[in-house]
Amino acid sequence: MAQNFKSLGLNKNLIKGLNELGIVKPTQIQEEAIPLLLEGNAHLVGQAQTGTGKTAAYGLPILERINANQKSIQALILCPTRELSQQVAKQLFKFTKYTEKIFAEAVYGGEKIDIQIKNLSRPTHIVVATPGRLIDLLNRKAIDLSQVHTVVLDEADEMLSMGFKQQLDEILSALRNVENKWLFSATMPHGIKQIVNQHMAEDAHRIQISRDVVNKNIEHKFLQCEEVDKLPILMDFLRSKKGERGIIFCKTKAATAKLAKQLIAKNVAAEALQGDMLQKERDKAMRAFKNESLRLLVATDIAARGIDVQDLTFVIHYQMPDQEEYYTHRSGRTARAGKEGLSLALVTSKELRTLRNYEKSLGIGFSEVKAR
Repeated sequence: MAQNFKSLGLNKNLIKGLNELGIVKPTQIQEEAIPLLLEGNAHLVGQAQTGTGKTAAYGLPILERINANQKSIQALILCPTRELSQQVAKQLFKFTKYTEKIFAEAVYGGEKIDIQIKNLSRPTHIVVATPGRLIDLLNRKAIDLSQVHTVVLDEADEMLSMGFKQQLDEILSALRNVENKWLFSATMPHGIKQIVNQHMAEDAHRIQISRDVVNKNIEHKFLQCEEVDKLPILMDFLRSKKGERGIIFCKTKAATAKLAKQLIAKNVAAEALQGDMLQKERDKAMRAFKNESLRLLVATDIAARGIDVQDLTFVIHYQMPDQEEYYTHRSGRTARAGKEGLSLALVTSKELRTLRNYEKSLGIGFSEVKAR
């Protein structure tokens, strides 16, 4: 295990910035990816869950490769959501406190495209984009990717399940000669394998961070109950956790809105997060959650994509998800940056079957807790 970033080959100015952020010991994905990506041109497929330090694993090698004197876009990072795009751009900015000025710009839907086009007219070295907005910019000839040497697909499985397969194919086809294509994904569904086979070199390096490493700080528990008992049980749980913060997951927009209303009626500082919300409503809820004036988010799987909030101690599955990768993504919202967390499923006898299937397929041990 590498003890520090110097042994991975990073320059001292980046390391100085990392130290100031309290990032001193590489995670497993960083330890395996960084030396490989600094070595020379390479294609990489990295399988790692949310919260394992992927942004630094690809972000630091990108920053090392940027020529700050060349005023052109040299790297492109594709993300599933506006939040993740903003977060990645912000993270890269923090890493470069002591390096030459490297400029990253985030572009995404939900904001006026004219403002983003104006921003791109400034010196920009790295673009962090959602696929749909990037296609819009390319169609308008408002972005020049001719000097790009590195393309990253971050949370590729999320982009796929949001219906971006066609856009990803279009973007990667336009950038077929790029020497560095790095794909990161928590799961490897068929669509991701297709992208790898079609757009990446046959000798692409593969890194897989094993599940036990990812989940070792997450305690997986379940409580079996009737549907009508879920709300009182949830309230009991929240009382036992006093001021601790977390995310509660439901399967549908309607269930999310209903549960948020029920919690607010019981004086719990909660807010729904679902797909029909206007972007400004969503931004307001996320700001409140990040600055801790909001204790809970009640979210659908789609709406929760790209959320990264530190110090969440629990995730509640108020309704079990239909797909095992959703369970993986949900659980990964807690126990970040080496902290411990709890993933608690409230299951009816029907949902218990789903839980047992996930237990086998994901290699997770669920322990049962009883209602008080």
